[in-house]
Amino acid sequence: MSVSERESAVRAAMTTYFPMFIAVLSLITSIYNGYLNNKFVNIIQGNLGRAEHMRTCKDIIDAYFQVKFRAGLINESAERATPAAATAEQREAANAVSKFAALGTYLANLRDATAREKYTQLSDELAKIVGRAKATPPAEFGKLFDASDRMFGEMNEDCVTTAKTAM
Repeated sequence: MSVSERESAVRAAMTTYFPMFIAVLSLITSIYNGYLNNKFVNIIQGNLGRAEHMRTCKDIIDAYFQVKFRAGLINESAERATPAAATAEQREAANAVSKFAALGTYLANLRDATAREKYTQLSDELAKIVGRAKATPPAEFGKLFDASDRMFGEMNEDCVTTAKTAM
């Protein structure tokens, strides 16, 4: 083979194989880009789920303290409130319990049956407290929340743990 024939063969090989090499590199780059995009989407979905969970945890904490506040108002005004005012306070407290129960149900649906049962028990306990708030002497009112505070502490810890580990 002469030098010109070799150069011609090299050119033919370069003309054939170089575009194939570029195409293979392009394919590998495309596959890697798809992999990175998939990872990015998973990260965003996880962060959105965690943010939604934390927002709901924040809302349920607010709802719990609203129940405590409304029950306190009922207890304070039990003697001096007019029947219409007492009924309005009772409704507001029942509404706060309902909001708490709705948020608790949402959070519980993200968990197992045991957690759902605990959230339901806490909602039931708050409803009982609101019902008893009017008849409880002010000196003993704080004791009404002993069991619910303990259950709420567990629920709050569950919220934090779930937000850190899950999602």
